[in-house]
Amino acid sequence: MNRIALLSRRVLVLFAVQFFLAAPAMAEDSGVVPAVITSRPISNFRIGSSETHFGSLEFVGGLEMTSTNREFGGLSAFRYLDSGKEFLGITDTGLWYAGKMVRDEKGRPASIGDFRLAPIQSEEGMPVEGKWNSDAEGMSVSGKTVTVSFERIHRIAEFALDLENFASKPRDLPLPMPKDELRNNRGIETIAYAPAAGSLLGARVAVTEKSINESGDMFAAVLEGPRKGIFYVRRLDDFDISDGDFLPSGDLLLLERRFSIASGVTLRIRRIAAEDIRPGATVDGPFILQADMRDQIDNMEGLDVWQAEDGSTRLSMVSDDNHSIVQRNLYLEFRLAE
Repeated sequence: MNRIALLSRRVLVLFAVQFFLAAPAMAEDSGVVPAVITSRPISNFRIGSSETHFGSLEFVGGLEMTSTNREFGGLSAFRYLDSGKEFLGITDTGLWYAGKMVRDEKGRPASIGDFRLAPIQSEEGMPVEGKWNSDAEGMSVSGKTVTVSFERIHRIAEFALDLENFASKPRDLPLPMPKDELRNNRGIETIAYAPAAGSLLGARVAVTEKSINESGDMFAAVLEGPRKGIFYVRRLDDFDISDGDFLPSGDLLLLERRFSIASGVTLRIRRIAAEDIRPGATVDGPFILQADMRDQIDNMEGLDVWQAEDGSTRLSMVSDDNHSIVQRNLYLEFRLAE
């Protein structure tokens, strides 16, 4: 093995250790902390290629983000609160983050402004502490309600939307699936609100990362409404689910990822028909995007579906760098080309 190959192998091994065993940075004790985000625009999704169409998606643009604030990183979920400007997210180290997307004259992401971080509050009004309590993974927003899922200590909680002080205390919801079926560090990774006008009537849907039934398929559940109950997502090719969101049509998009020393990171987005989501069903669907190390990807953790001012449906993804020197914080944006 030559020196270059040996170095590459060592970098991948380090990536793997960080990917699965990353230790979080400590959160601020209290209060909202501003952070300056340095952004490098990503103009091409496929490295060395000007191609813009990938599967059912058209690449709009992206950002590689860094900050001198040591708390920045570990991005688990991301949601726009409007048409591609103001956003809210969570980290798996127990922090809220929020900011504004600055766009260029063509509407492409250019930089991040007004970025700030704040600790997620416990029921006692104190910052959540310890990885077991603070591992926030899924998040979705409807009106003034923010629903967040946590793994390790498995729970789903509601918070009041508070973009000024981030001082809302949680109200825990009943777990939609048996707690003993939720695997350690492989629990509820996705929380998404279905469209109110669709067949799920605005219900929240929870999907696990890799909590599997006897058939090897992932546990999922509808939390309320006429289709309330447990269903399953077909697990294929050793991919795990990292997030999801609904299209305006009511179909569910699931962001999936896989990592191996041999191939690095691979991701894909699967489309699940709305009508298939019902208690007891095992759902599957086509892939609308597949990407690998030829593309500008990393440990992609968050997915958001939103409507742009031009009426197009957009998909945004963020990556979790695990606070590792060999991983990146990325923002990627696509247009649904239908």
